[in-house]
Amino acid sequence: MKKQVVYIHGGESFANHADYLERLKTMDLWHLESVASDVPFKKWTGTFSEDLGDAYEVIMPPMPNKQNAKFSEWSIWFERHFVHLSGEVTLIGCSLGAMFLAKYLSQNNIPFRPVAVILMAGAYRLPGFDDKDCGDFLIEPEKVSVLSEKTDELIIMHSKDDFLVPYAHAEALYQAIPQATLMSFEDKNHFLIPEFPELTKKIKEITNNKTLLA
Repeated sequence: MKKQVVYIHGGESFANHADYLERLKTMDLWHLESVASDVPFKKWTGTFSEDLGDAYEVIMPPMPNKQNAKFSEWSIWFERHFVHLSGEVTLIGCSLGAMFLAKYLSQNNIPFRPVAVILMAGAYRLPGFDDKDCGDFLIEPEKVSVLSEKTDELIIMHSKDDFLVPYAHAEALYQAIPQATLMSFEDKNHFLIPEFPELTKKIKEITNNKTLLA
């Protein structure tokens, strides 16, 4: 049986519909070749399955309306996948995906125990942080501490040069959950990078150790 890795991508969320409409009017049309860069950007997720190898099944659900995400909608879609998950499951969330997993797993029980939960570049409800738009997905770091009881390994990943979510969010989460592992990086921004070997290496390390201990 293949080891399963579920990756929840990022997205945007708007408190006011008018702000969402304005975003549609101004955002780049990255999908058009005529306006794309001469050198197309390639993100590590494009080769994630290949990098992990044949021993893994990588599941990357296209979460509903990622341009104006709603926590309740993402919850329903996430739950639809439970029946297809069994055995060794690693859950990964990046950006809004990390925020979603942190809040959902803190507030709900799921029908399997993940071998690992990896939260990458997530934001949390901290004093002074403007949560107007992503408030539907935010949770206080202290409330995420319950995750240490729901998974074999909890890993926080954040880069100190993240231009969207300050590194202080990772520090606050780690302070609330000292049982977790904090993996800090210097130059991976918001993990919008072409290669991410550190992630695949960590997943293989965790799952191989799990197999040896079984």
